[in-house]
Amino acid sequence: MSEARRRRYRLGLRAEWLAAWALRLKGYRIVASRYRTPLGEIDLVARRGRALVFVEVKARSTVEAGLEAIAADGYRRIEAAADLYLAAHARFSGLDIRFDLVVVAPGRWPTHVVNAFF
Repeated sequence: MSEARRRRYRLGLRAEWLAAWALRLKGYRIVASRYRTPLGEIDLVARRGRALVFVEVKARSTVEAGLEAIAADGYRRIEAAADLYLAAHARFSGLDIRFDLVVVAPGRWPTHVVNAFF
């Protein structure tokens, strides 16, 4: 693994850690992180009340860049991975499902976008 790739990997881990703590402080319970499926990875799965939230975390230089970072194929990948997660975790089947985005930018508190897509 190249040094640049290692740095990006560590940056992503740190962003997911910060996003998880920001969500916890807002009353969410993290039920899974870095959940891997054959169709893709879900950064965070969180629960708050009757909502099960699939969270994509983006670490970017600005919040605006993070908001623009997910392309249409990214949406489909996350939705397909969420379907596999729900199939494997039937206890969550009766909950409301939501897809959120958390953008982590330097010097800023993580920005949480509720219902970011779908």
